[in-house]
Amino acid sequence: MRNKRKKACLILEDNSVFCGYSFGYRKPAAGEVVFNTGMVGYPESLTDPSYKGQILVFTYPLIGNYGVPGDAKEDGLLKFFESNTIHIQGLIVAGYSKQYSHWNAKKSLSEWLQDHKIPALYDIDTRELTRKLRKKGTMLGKIEFDGTSIPFENPNKRNLVNEVTIEKPILYKRGKKRLILIDCGTKNSILKSFLNRNISILRVPCDYDLRNEKPDGIIISNGPGDPKQCKRTIAHVRKALSRNIPILGICLGSQILGLAIGATTYKLKYGHRSQNQPCVEVGTKRCYITPQNHGYAISTHTLPLDWREWFYNNNDKTNEGIIHISKPFFGAQFHPEASPGPDDTEFIFDMFVRATK
Repeated sequence: MRNKRKKACLILEDNSVFCGYSFGYRKPAAGEVVFNTGMVGYPESLTDPSYKGQILVFTYPLIGNYGVPGDAKEDGLLKFFESNTIHIQGLIVAGYSKQYSHWNAKKSLSEWLQDHKIPALYDIDTRELTRKLRKKGTMLGKIEFDGTSIPFENPNKRNLVNEVTIEKPILYKRGKKRLILIDCGTKNSILKSFLNRNISILRVPCDYDLRNEKPDGIIISNGPGDPKQCKRTIAHVRKALSRNIPILGICLGSQILGLAIGATTYKLKYGHRSQNQPCVEVGTKRCYITPQNHGYAISTHTLPLDWREWFYNNNDKTNEGIIHISKPFFGAQFHPEASPGPDDTEFIFDMFVRATK
C-alpha cells in the first residue's frame, strides 16, 4: 500500500533533500526550517504567531495521537489555541498517528491542517534533519510536490509582526486596573493570564501610538521574525520608557525593549524552541524550566549601565531577560504563560502587576 501514497520532499538551501509522504494540504511552501523538541503541545505551537514564516520540524517521533480540540471560546478568545489560525508554513514529522484519542479531540491533525491549507510531511528522518540544523544552523527550505518548483524565501527580511498583529484595538474589560498590550503576534494565553488576574486589557496594533494613552502598564507581546524590523514599535516603546510607565516585554517583546534602550540583538544559530529550557536568575541559585520559541537574542554586553541581565540560559549562556536597576521595566525572553510547557515563571506576571500599583 505504501507505493500508493503521495510522495513529497523537503529541500534545504544546501541542496539536501528529505522525502516523505503528505498528510496535510497539497501545496508547495517555502520558509525558514526550525525544530521544536517538545513532546506535546502541537495545537498550541501551530497556532503561535511566533512561527509565522517557518517550516516546523517536531523532533518527538510520534505526532497527532491526541488529535485537535474544538473551537470553544472564552472572553472572545479560542480556549484551546493561541490564535485564530495556524501560522506555520509547513510541518515536518517522523511519524504521524492517524488514529487519535483524547476526551477533547474534535478532529485529526491531518484534517485540521487541510482545513487551514498547511502542507505537512511524515516519514521524514527528523533526527538526521535536526542534527543538520544544529550543526549548520537554521536554514531556508521548501516543500515541493510532484516535481513542482518554488524559490526559497527568507521570511526574516519581512516585517512579520505587521502580518500577525490586529488591525484595530480590542478592549477586554475586567477590573479597574488597565494595561495596554502591544500585539506583535500575541498568544491568547498572555491575555488570559492578565484577565484571570481581574485586569482589563486594551490590545492594540504593533504600530499603535501610545502618546494619548494613560495605562497602568504596558506589555509588549511575543511575535515572529527579526526584532530590528519593528522600527515603529521600537520608537513607540522608547517614548513610553521616558514616561516611566511599567513595561513588560515577553519573548520578541523583550528584544524590542532591548532595542528601545539602545542594546543590540543578534540571530541565534538554531534558536530555542522547546518546553524545557533551563534559565538561571542572575544573583541567585534558582534555575527555572521554561518554554521558549525564539530565534534572536539580546547581546548582554550592549545593555546600558542602568540595566542588567535578569536571566541567562544555562545551556548556552545567552540572555533570557533584562531588568532596569531602579525603574519598573522588565523583559523575559521565555514564556511565563507557558501553553505549552511548565509555568515555573508565572510569578513574573504577579511581579509586574505589583509594579503597576
